[in-house]
Amino acid sequence: MLPLFILLIPQLLCPGGLPPAVMASSSPSAPFFLFLVLSLYSSPSHSQSVKLPFHPEDIIPLLPRQLSWPVLNSLRSPVDLLPTFVGAASATNRSLEWKGACFYQNTAWIEFHNNSGSEFGGGTLHLKVAKPHSWTCMDLYVFATPYRVTWDYYFRSREHTFEIKEWEGKAEYEYVKNRGVSVFLMQAGMLGTLQALWDVFPLFTNTGWGEKANVAFLEKHMGASFEVRRQPWVTNITVEDIHSGDLLAISKIRGRWGGFETLEKWVSGAYAGHSAICLRDSDGKMWVGESGHENEQGEDIVAMIPWDEWWEFELTKDDANPHIALLPLHPDKRAKFNETAAWEYARSMDGQPYGYHNMIFSWIDTIDKNYPPPLDAHLVASFMTVWNQIQPAYAANLWNEALNKRLGTQGLDIPDILVETESRGSSFAELLAVPEQDDWLYSDGKSTSCIAFVLELYKEAGLFDPMASSIQVTEFTIKDAYSLRFFENNSSRLPRWCNREDDEELPFCQIKGKYRMELPGYNTLDPYPKMNERCPSLPPKYSRPTNC
Repeated sequence: MLPLFILLIPQLLCPGGLPPAVMASSSPSAPFFLFLVLSLYSSPSHSQSVKLPFHPEDIIPLLPRQLSWPVLNSLRSPVDLLPTFVGAASATNRSLEWKGACFYQNTAWIEFHNNSGSEFGGGTLHLKVAKPHSWTCMDLYVFATPYRVTWDYYFRSREHTFEIKEWEGKAEYEYVKNRGVSVFLMQAGMLGTLQALWDVFPLFTNTGWGEKANVAFLEKHMGASFEVRRQPWVTNITVEDIHSGDLLAISKIRGRWGGFETLEKWVSGAYAGHSAICLRDSDGKMWVGESGHENEQGEDIVAMIPWDEWWEFELTKDDANPHIALLPLHPDKRAKFNETAAWEYARSMDGQPYGYHNMIFSWIDTIDKNYPPPLDAHLVASFMTVWNQIQPAYAANLWNEALNKRLGTQGLDIPDILVETESRGSSFAELLAVPEQDDWLYSDGKSTSCIAFVLELYKEAGLFDPMASSIQVTEFTIKDAYSLRFFENNSSRLPRWCNREDDEELPFCQIKGKYRMELPGYNTLDPYPKMNERCPSLPPKYSRPTNC
């Protein structure tokens, strides 16, 4: 529990409350001026003579909302929810040291005991914290093994202990003995984490507030620009100008899918979060192939939908405010496109489950160059461990089967997968980076995420020939897909209605959306063997080496 005197700090700073002139001020300079004044009192020259009882960042969340929020929003973001891996507390090595958010000198180690009298006993996690930057700060920690995830917080300088009554059998005992207990620091501290949690909530809300939150996140963390287009924001399309193989790049910026896509864009570097493909049948009717279509039972499946039905839904029923771009195939690619083979593949996949199995693996290609800080493989493993305990069936669908494929095993859950990986002298980071294979067959059939379905169809239609057998399209992100040199590069050949109302000439056709869509790297890469199997993707530039 927080010391009671912390709640009195606003009164101590200004007895009787903050001055009405400050409280009523709507000027952005007011809160920043307050933060500047507080910062001066915590400057290095001042702190050399006396340690302050508080630090500005400790008390800002306790100030009135109209003062604290503009400052906090400039200091904190939803990313502050992510713990940072500081190391593993071991019984054989007490050299684990790190600088915390509050305490600047910290050490941790594990001590085995058998206080429970059980077969493998338990342990005591020792965590010694010292040199806090103020009297009011605290550090929040998460502790994890493949079999448990727990947490604790500290605001006193001393040696703290965290008891683990007994290990979950021999496997956890051996793992901790050899690998230790993973220690994660919440860099934002307790109050900063709560603020970040409040910031992440609107990303998933179906409101104007949620839309602004998603836009602000992408602007801050990806460098995206959201320029408002001239109205009308919906194009009057002539369907006859759309052809088989034309790609639909979709970006949703509010609601459940808006929040999910925002995080997906951030980690992968894609400026679109969903995709679909146009396909005309032998009678000339236009269809949309989409992996991730929600059926009447609420299940996400692969579906072939008549164009008129799909377009009507996006215009009137999709409340995620979808921004949609049509990417027409280049005439040479269109001439090569085998429509018969494409339809055979589409029909074989129609009704199959969405490709949850390979969803995250198109993003992770390397040991440490795909994780925006503070994400890393340790955090991914802990996240999977949590979900394995909360919803084992959900976890199995998302990653357990895919990780078993990489190990050549069957039926192992996350704890067993982690132990098996370590026993082979490998690491979980290396396991995550093993390329997905297009021909892997899962318990519910072939698995294709939205873009994997589109690119598998391209593969069947001959667009990747003659190197199709050496390319795994399940390793492609949406960015990887729209970067392919498959699309029209002559604006004079785009349909006449394409971007007619826009102030800026785009190399593709944006057909819906308030904000102008941008697709960095669009239409620039020719296919090559083992494409996108070892590509880094770190923000904000998401630079990739040649032929990765």
